[in-house]
Parts: sequence; structure tokens; C-alpha cells
Amino acid sequence: MEKKVTPFPELAPSTPIQTGEIIKKIYGRYLEEFQEGDLYLHPREFTVDRSFAQEFATVFMEANPLFLSAPYAQAHGFADMLVSPLQVFNIALSLGVQNNSEKALANLGYYDAQFLLPVYPGDTLSARTKVLKVNDKGADKPGIVHVRTLCMNQKNEVVLQYERKIMIYHSNGKPKGTPEPSATSASFPESTTPSLKLPSLKFPTNFKNATWSGTYFENFKPGQIYVHQNGRTITDEHFQWTYRMGNTHPLHYDRLYSAGISGPMGGDPIVYGGLVFAWLFGLASRDISENMLWELGFTEGYHTAPSISGDTVTCLTRILETKDAGNEYGIPAGEVQCQIIGLKNIKANDAFDKYGEDLFYKENDKKKMGKEKISEKIFELERRILIKKKP
Repeated sequence: MEKKVTPFPELAPSTPIQTGEIIKKIYGRYLEEFQEGDLYLHPREFTVDRSFAQEFATVFMEANPLFLSAPYAQAHGFADMLVSPLQVFNIALSLGVQNNSEKALANLGYYDAQFLLPVYPGDTLSARTKVLKVNDKGADKPGIVHVRTLCMNQKNEVVLQYERKIMIYHSNGKPKGTPEPSATSASFPESTTPSLKLPSLKFPTNFKNATWSGTYFENFKPGQIYVHQNGRTITDEHFQWTYRMGNTHPLHYDRLYSAGISGPMGGDPIVYGGLVFAWLFGLASRDISENMLWELGFTEGYHTAPSISGDTVTCLTRILETKDAGNEYGIPAGEVQCQIIGLKNIKANDAFDKYGEDLFYKENDKKKMGKEKISEKIFELERRILIKKKP
């Protein structure tokens, strides 16, 4: 197609101004707009190119060479450098915000996350969500929406499946938008027992110097507590990273919006939790996941307090279980299940000295245990990872 282009005239000065048709689009859903069984196909897809993948891995302090070096990843049997699972998770969650949680009061937790296929630079990710349950507690109280989200690649293969619970109010007279209706006839290839599909993994010996020797499977024992020594101060960079992941909730980047909210979430824009999540995993990666072969998933996790620009986050990891997998994955490896605890504005050493084992109890369980909540604690999650054995 070819068409000659000529200058177009300026129209605004000669066009009458009419104020009878004002359009103010509203996004997100209130509680009464969710129905069990609804299926939402989220707008936008993200092609993750090589620079985007490597920038995420470095900004979020990833130490595993699988996410930094194509030759290293290929030597282990992968087709290319891997896109970080936390980047995949963040994109999947963020694409769903416009449908799922742009009107949310809080994200209550993540559940049963399973990473099922490698994502490589050049892959295009999309997301879709099914409403599993709506817990309506009455018009004057926030309810809870339980959803399952699938992240899919350009071949319509599921690369990630996870659930989350979201706290949302009724509209109670507030203006509502016109979200796209449920796409109940669309494909939603969920599974209660999904299959992990990895390439034939290899066990190279010529990359021993790419990682240090203290993070192989044999180094981890149940009961160990790793007090990670570095922190990460979050700056206003979180504004642009929120939208780089596709998250449209104004709470994370619009100070006029956040300043109008009362309570603990009001004031400065809140750092999008998925970014905090990624920085904590990055801070732990040199000690825990440097020799990881695969992020198997998360059982459940919670943001227990918000973070804002200027906060410094730190973390600890407790080893819960180790399982020797032999050659089940094609090379000598084992599974490690661990609990990661995130903190803000306190060094991990000082937090451990101050709170000890109380750091590792769930914050929501502490009242019935007769314990005080920890104000500096911001995150708790269990993850399971596959780590190669020593060469």
C-alpha cells in the first residue's frame, strides 16, 4: 500500500467546544462485577526481547547465569538464555490487573504457582484468568475474589499457572466502567496436575567458574537459615518498572491517586508487590539459586506490609526440605524447598538478632499464637527449586 501524504489543516480553533458529551473511562471491576466461572482474556501481549530479559535480570540482581548468559544456558540443554521466571510471573500478573485487580484494596496472596515451560527471548506472553470463587461479605465490607491465571506463549502453550486472592469492595454507588464481558467459550487449558516440560538437560563441566561452589544441591540442609547480607534501596525507578511489566493500577505510579486513599495504603505510591518479590529473590540468588536449573513454583506467599520509594529491602531464607532427585530430570540434581522472608529498613542480621524464629511464623497466625506482628516484615513465601549437584 502506498499513499501520498499531505499536511492536514488545524481544526481546533474553528471547531466549536461542546461540553455535552464528556467521556471518562473507568477500568477495573468492583466485587459485584465478578461471577464464579467468568473467563477474562486480558488485553495486550508482551514480546520479551533479549535486552528486556537481560535488563530485568540485572536490575533485579539475578545471579544465576541461565538468565544472563546464552552459552551457559545452551550448555545446560536450553535453546537460549532463559527469561527469568519472576519476569514471566510479573508480566502474567500485570496483564491481568485491568480485568482482575485495578479496583482492588489489596492483593491477599499467591498460591500454587507452577512454571511449566521455558520462556526464551523473542517469546510473546499473554494471560487469561478464570474466577474460581467470589466471597461476598456484604455491601459494607470488602469481599475476596479467588482467581486462577494462565500465562501462555505465542504457540498457545501454558508456561505458568498460578492462583491469587484479591480483596475488593462493592462499588456502593461509585461510577463503574464497562469491562469486556466474560469470554466463557474461550479456551482455558488449566490442569490440577500440569506437566513440566523441559528440554534434555545437560551437565557441562566447562562452566564451573561461572558460579561459586557453595550453592550446589549438596550444600543445602533442612534447618539452615541464610541471612542474606545485602539490601536493595528502591528508588522512583519502580514507577517505570510497574508499567514495563504491564501493571495498570494507579496506586503504583500516580501520586494524586495514592494521596487520595485513606489508611496504610494512602500517601506515596506503593511499590508494585511483584517488583518487591523479584528484588527479594535477587538478593537471595547468590546464596540460594545461583546453580538452580528450574524454578518449580511457589506454594503460597503474602505481602504483609507495603513498600514505598526510599525503602531498603532485605531478606532471609530458611531451608525446609531437600529431596535428592537422582537423574529424574536427566542430570544429577535435587529439589530444595525454602521459605523466603522479606524485610524493609532493617538489616537482615539485625532483624534476626531482634526477632529470631518469630520472623518465620506467618503474620496472620501470630494473633492466635499470642505474638506481635513484625512491622518491618513485608513478605513471606515458600518456593521449591531444582538445583544441580556438584560436577
